[in-house]
Amino acid sequence: MLSAKFTRMVTIHAALTSAALFILLLLAAHPAQAQTETVLYSFTGNGDGGLPWSRLTRDDKGNFYGTTRCGGVEYGCTGYGTVFELSPNGSGGWNETTLYNFCSMPGCTDGQNPLSYIVFDSAGNLYGTTSGGGSGAGCSIGCGVAFELSPVGTRWTETVIYNFTPVGDVGSVPLGSLIMDAAGNLYGTTWGTVFELSPSRGGWTEQTIYTGIMEYNTIGMANGLTMDAAGNLYGASNYSTFELSPNGSGGWNSTVLHTFTSKVGGNRADFTAVGIPVLDSAGNIYGTSTGSSWGAVYKLTHKKNGKWVKTVLHAFSGPYAGDDGTSPGGALVINADGNLYGTTEYGGTYGTGTLFELVAPIGTGNYEYKTLLNFGGSPLDEYYPVGSLIQDSAGNLYGTASSGGSGTWGVVFEVTP
Repeated sequence: MLSAKFTRMVTIHAALTSAALFILLLLAAHPAQAQTETVLYSFTGNGDGGLPWSRLTRDDKGNFYGTTRCGGVEYGCTGYGTVFELSPNGSGGWNETTLYNFCSMPGCTDGQNPLSYIVFDSAGNLYGTTSGGGSGAGCSIGCGVAFELSPVGTRWTETVIYNFTPVGDVGSVPLGSLIMDAAGNLYGTTWGTVFELSPSRGGWTEQTIYTGIMEYNTIGMANGLTMDAAGNLYGASNYSTFELSPNGSGGWNSTVLHTFTSKVGGNRADFTAVGIPVLDSAGNIYGTSTGSSWGAVYKLTHKKNGKWVKTVLHAFSGPYAGDDGTSPGGALVINADGNLYGTTEYGGTYGTGTLFELVAPIGTGNYEYKTLLNFGGSPLDEYYPVGSLIQDSAGNLYGTASSGGSGTWGVVFEVTP
């Protein structure tokens, strides 16, 4: 005969088993949401700008800064772009402030159509580039400028610190963004060169430090640069990922780390490098590529023999073969666990882009691809994310989409994985 104690144990075990099964059924019926997406601001194409193409920059107070390609002085793309700030309003929303409207000067000598993100110096000044305008000769709508925005009271004053021109090997049309080193020098790319701008008495001095002519004519370096702790620069051109190292005499040594010629799955999945390379703590390089296929995410590993070995972490299947997207363009984000985040401009469920994660393997193994968000799920949703993502200390991701939103002129969004 069973004891009363044993009978109670059997009854409790059965009850716990039934409860566990019930919870599993609930989870199956209501799967947990992988992420939450919030539109922080919708542009109108008026004085606040429209078509944001750049990555955001965040200050230590939680404000965001960026640029729009259109809007500003005039509506839509009859306007020539803005620099904007988004600030928390204390009630869960955001206030937008236009810091500068481009083409405010006759002939757009102050620049027009910025595509770059913004960088700060230690004094709180902002720096960026425009793809057109300026006083440099040789381009039909201007060859672009590098500019500085300085706070003066409650307003911002713009100063053109350099006018680009195609004369010589200087290069023109700076589509990429600037980065700043500890000494206050600025580095960036034009359609064909890498340049350095150094502050000097009464202005700035330009030096072209790389023309991209090595194994291939890599004209088209419009992606921007990454700098490591030693001051080396890394960039991506049409056909290569390259490194520039100071030579100790004011010049730079250039090295092509990888040339994009290999095929993946019958497609040239890494034919053209398009994203700004990023580095992890071990010195590995990650980037995105596209070309005559749907694109890929790649990794370059530095081996003991001095060579760099490329691994394709994910080859996108395209808009007709699945929902993982196509045309990854922005720089990747790497978190503390080594997971990668990025966006595709097209493809996905609605054909208007995706936000994805590549989960790093523990030990050996492959990265696991996850589509976290399909852009364009509603008439007021965002479309076509062009700029790179940024991530805060809590793991939230922030970015811009160049179209969509309540004003149809693009949005700033937040995604919480």
